[in-house]
Amino acid sequence: MPNNIRNRPVPGWLKWLAAASLVPLLWLIFLAVDRPALSTVVNRMAADPLMLGLVLVAFAGAFAFRAYAWTLILPRLPYGQSWAGLHTALGGNHVLPLRLGEPLRVLSVVRRTGIGWQEATASTVTLRAADFFAIAVIGLVAGLGELSAWWTIVLVTGSGFMIGGVLWLRRLARSRAVNLPGPLALGLTAAAWLLEAVVIHQVSVWAGLDLGFSGAVLVTASAVVAQVVAVAPGGVGTYEAGGVAAMALLGVDPSVDNAVVLTAHVIKTAYALVVGAVATFLPSPGLFGRFQLGKPQPSGEPIPVGTSPDQPIVLFMPAYNEAATVGSVIARVPRQIVGRRVVTIVVDDGSSDETAELGRAAGAEVVRISPNRGLGAAVRTGLQEALTHDPVVISFCDADGEYAPEELENLVRPILDGEADYVAGSRFLGRIDRMHPHRRLGNVILTWLLSWVARRPISDGQTGYRALSRRAAESAEIIHDFNYAQVLTLDLLAKGMGYAEVPISYSFRTAGESFVKVGRYLRSVVPAVYREVNAR
Repeated sequence: MPNNIRNRPVPGWLKWLAAASLVPLLWLIFLAVDRPALSTVVNRMAADPLMLGLVLVAFAGAFAFRAYAWTLILPRLPYGQSWAGLHTALGGNHVLPLRLGEPLRVLSVVRRTGIGWQEATASTVTLRAADFFAIAVIGLVAGLGELSAWWTIVLVTGSGFMIGGVLWLRRLARSRAVNLPGPLALGLTAAAWLLEAVVIHQVSVWAGLDLGFSGAVLVTASAVVAQVVAVAPGGVGTYEAGGVAAMALLGVDPSVDNAVVLTAHVIKTAYALVVGAVATFLPSPGLFGRFQLGKPQPSGEPIPVGTSPDQPIVLFMPAYNEAATVGSVIARVPRQIVGRRVVTIVVDDGSSDETAELGRAAGAEVVRISPNRGLGAAVRTGLQEALTHDPVVISFCDADGEYAPEELENLVRPILDGEADYVAGSRFLGRIDRMHPHRRLGNVILTWLLSWVARRPISDGQTGYRALSRRAAESAEIIHDFNYAQVLTLDLLAKGMGYAEVPISYSFRTAGESFVKVGRYLRSVVPAVYREVNAR
């Protein structure tokens, strides 16, 4: 399904239409219902919680049957996502007018499983038509001919849609993993309606009526079929009208029928809203995508480390207008670590001062980006440039003097020892000389959120001092230019790279200006984190 369709928000006017259509219908129902009879039904229901629970189980069972029937037609559809699609649509129908929750069934499957929209739509049309075909047959039998003309219209209409859906599925089945509905799928659809009739049956018992199960089936069928022309969310008004009409044919006292149908509708609506809300998010991925990485899987594979002593350790520094500090920071970089030479690179991200010239004069290689693109782009460029040196480890830190290049060995040691692919220098495990209180609070909150999203303990999600093994650097993807901190961590963790943290020292910058502005930072980082988590 195209992204412009998949991600299109619900129009504001539609929400107002939903609200506006409910008001007069609820008022009419309030005037029509016999309040003493309604009070009796509600009180008896409240006094019988066990039976109410069984009624909800029966109603849930109806959707369990439908979910299984859907997986018979779409074998690639996991049962959990079939269940979620049905309940997302059910909840949507109770929020949106004109039964516009129905497309959510297709949307849920397409977004959450990767199944094509044609397969999802064709199977939905077929099963929904089978739903109405089955309820029409059941209603025709249960009504004993009383509503034969009305049921015949519904039966013919449902049959037409079902035939169209089957023909569509048949065409898709030639090239895709799609099955035509068989007797089991159709039988499950019919059985689902019988389970739904349990709701009306038990509510009528609480009302002191003896409808019998066939009567309950007829009332259920009438109420549901009436919802085909529903205007208000949840079929409010049309559901009651159809159910009351059927009960009138059965000779039920008019003072009781509306109370029975209204109570049954309230039970179904409560189920739809609660379970529909849950189904929006569970099982993962939810309708709005994933908010966490998958659970970490232990890996027993050894981490490959370069063996040639000629392979250097590369330290690069993304820099933007850091002329005041870049030279002194480069001068503090160790020339060798554990017998390996250290190559220093400055990635000048479109500076307007002498950052590049001073970096080169201090002995670093300089790579220039023009115009300024952002820290994420600078780190991406730095990784690419560092890989051209055939490194054993790549590390990077800011050029503003906040991080100590003398501590480089602490960063690269876990990688050289084969203990990790990706190492973060944690300020909160080490020493912080100075950090503004609001910065500290922001770091703590964002780190906690990153840890939750990553499903791993992380103590410093925004640190600017990190090291990567060669294989981590080769596979790293930074999906936006503004910043790298969270998306790089999530990318490497999602790819199974071993993660470690080491304590570092931190000194607040005394020159230049930080690029971090809270509003812009959150506007850029939060969507990028969402895209990263949902990239796979």
